[in-house]
Amino acid sequence: MKNNTKPLEQAENELRLAMVAKKCWRCGCFQTTVNTLKDFSAITETLGELLSEAQNLFETKRYDCLGCDVCWPAVAQNMAAEVDPAIAEGEHCATQEPETRDGWPPLPGDYQVLRFQAPVAVCTLNSDQLIDEIKNSPIEGLSIIGGLHTENLGIEHLIRNVLANPHIRYLIICGEDTRKAIGHLPGQSLVALSEHGVNENMRIIEAKGKRPMLKNIPLEYVEAFRKQVRIINQIGEVDVTLLQSLIIRTASNDPGTFAGALKDIISVSVEKADEPGRLKLDPAGYFVVMPDRTQQQLVVEHYSNRGILNRIFTADNAAALYTHIIKHEFISRLDHAAYLGRELARAEQTLLSGETYSQDRAPGEL
Repeated sequence: MKNNTKPLEQAENELRLAMVAKKCWRCGCFQTTVNTLKDFSAITETLGELLSEAQNLFETKRYDCLGCDVCWPAVAQNMAAEVDPAIAEGEHCATQEPETRDGWPPLPGDYQVLRFQAPVAVCTLNSDQLIDEIKNSPIEGLSIIGGLHTENLGIEHLIRNVLANPHIRYLIICGEDTRKAIGHLPGQSLVALSEHGVNENMRIIEAKGKRPMLKNIPLEYVEAFRKQVRIINQIGEVDVTLLQSLIIRTASNDPGTFAGALKDIISVSVEKADEPGRLKLDPAGYFVVMPDRTQQQLVVEHYSNRGILNRIFTADNAAALYTHIIKHEFISRLDHAAYLGRELARAEQTLLSGETYSQDRAPGEL
């Protein structure tokens, strides 16, 4: 017969540590663990009184999880699962339904967005420093890069955010996949999800993390993710140059937008812009832009719509001019401001290159 004394003693020690920490009293991790353990007779026979004491400490929940490096309730549940493996299938570790938002990505997280219409996403696991190191060099094929710290809620968020962008066709997994005391192993779990899917209880098949349960997404989402995205396993790799090169090579094989995308989850559509129609004059007047090569500066003349010159502005760069013009309200239409910005940039470039500048007319018909 299996000796359950040691894991139960360890579970008790971890629960007592949580019970003296006031931050745990209002935390979803603590409350969910206690409630889950009370459902198992193999635990309550020994720890029933302690679990009742723990329940009496509950305060109104303020957060699902604080992301503690050592989560005492989670470790206690790990120990209890050694007594009854069914505990691992129960509720745990901040897996409540997240709130979505408009736009892409629909769920918040530890990531940086670079470009919607790019085919490669990068997951740096626990190596958060890689996020800035990789994205600091412009990489055309990189859509989004971020970390991943849990094999349940974290993977659920990742799946939802990826499915909301049918342009993402590859997911490069890199960085350190650290188990830590809680037992999370998100990288290995994500690879296992891609290769094997989930069982009837939505547990990731062959995942080695302690909590690879996907509670808040339907099986349809999991299967769509597995079809849309090809996983490129680089777990443990932290060489920035190598990873940047891999992103570029991977993006060059872009198969195009995923044809089987779930329409109900896509949050942003690509719209074809209309050509300019009727041109409406700005009541504030119009501008004539000129590069002055002798003074190496830009000159802007401002006229009323009756053709009367009333202001002249000069500067050695476009930004100074359009900032001054906007600040002093010599322009009142957004389309006019966009036009002026374009012309100032063109004039500034010819001032640097020596090419001839000719001001374009504003788009649209009078």
